[in-house]
Amino acid sequence: MRVRSSSQWVFLMFVGVACVGGLLVGSLTIACLRSHAQQLASRKLGLGPEAGTATHYAYQDLCRQHMAAKSSSGRQESGVATGGSGTGGAVGGAGTDTSRVSSVSSQFSDAPQASPSSHSSTPSWCEEPAQSNMDISTGHMILAYMEDHVKNKDRLLKEWEALCSYQAEPSTVSVAQNESNIKKNRCPDAVPYDHSRVKLKAEVNPSRADYINASTIIEHDPRMPAYIATQGPLSHTISDFWQMVWENGCTVIVMMTALVEDGEKQCDRYWPDEGSSLYHIYEVNLVSEHIWCNDFLVRSFYLKNVQTQETRTLTQFHFLSWPAQGIPTSTRPLLDFRRKVNKCYRGRSCPIIVHCSDGTGRTGTYILIDMVLNRMAKGVKEIDIAATLEHIRDQRPGMVRTKDQFEFALTAVAEEVNAILKALPQ
Repeated sequence: MRVRSSSQWVFLMFVGVACVGGLLVGSLTIACLRSHAQQLASRKLGLGPEAGTATHYAYQDLCRQHMAAKSSSGRQESGVATGGSGTGGAVGGAGTDTSRVSSVSSQFSDAPQASPSSHSSTPSWCEEPAQSNMDISTGHMILAYMEDHVKNKDRLLKEWEALCSYQAEPSTVSVAQNESNIKKNRCPDAVPYDHSRVKLKAEVNPSRADYINASTIIEHDPRMPAYIATQGPLSHTISDFWQMVWENGCTVIVMMTALVEDGEKQCDRYWPDEGSSLYHIYEVNLVSEHIWCNDFLVRSFYLKNVQTQETRTLTQFHFLSWPAQGIPTSTRPLLDFRRKVNKCYRGRSCPIIVHCSDGTGRTGTYILIDMVLNRMAKGVKEIDIAATLEHIRDQRPGMVRTKDQFEFALTAVAEEVNAILKALPQ
């Protein structure tokens, strides 16, 4: 009996060891198969070291499709945003082709257009003013001052006339008017001063020149420009534009014009309609494009220096409701747009690139509004919009072209101060 029991125990132990060994072998086999599958997937998506250019683009396209599907799944089907540049309020919409995020690009291209069609859109974006250090009593004083400026047309006219007679010093523009650079200017009377122009690295530039029609705009620290005001790129200056973006470490672009308005070209398309384009040594990949409302859209780019293999990401905010002639019908869309820009930019230490067609009228008005409101948010108690505009014009001529644009800036500041006061604890 004892011998039989001992034999049974040995047999059972042998069976147990065999089972455990079988489980271990099975687990190792599954792990190996998974690892092999992941390596295959990596090679397919262009993630492995041996991946080529084609697979790299396939991976980016997959990312775009994923982002489009993700943004589409979170939207409410509350209407359809129709094509065109938009003139007012926003409506949300259900996407008709979420696999192609950049399909809406054609709505704003410089090519002949077919009739407007429905496209994907996100609901109207609106956000409360950012937390501000504005003192309540100071805010009310500023608001009363702004409202008086807007209501008192005689005072406004006199202030504008004084601004028109203001002469910046120094004011030489000899580099911009050099024969080799004239063709790089969209408008002959909208050029940078010599002392504040952006200089490119000539040794990197394809034409071995350092000129671009762009100006640094300093708010208070000369070592750190707050903005770069520039014209909309011409077809032959697009690579210069991306060189400027790269060399200044810019992550945000604010575009204040459509590509074509009333049949006239305002700006050349400087980004790919879809996929990627190479501009000299700068490869620009369109990652995503979202219509936030009828008034503006947001594009994300993946920028690569093919010489150094460095990569960066940046965001373009494109405002669509500011006509070349005139001003927007309401300040609200622009204020919502500005909040969106600043939410993205917050905490960065690089200049924001702002451009319209010639880089003066709409560009100057946006910078004026943003600079004044930023000063207020920091708790500055004395605000002089006319003096602020003179400070901006010291750095680029012609900023804020018309009295209507100046009045629009005053109105926008007053409305945003009012919104901030309402949001502050009383």
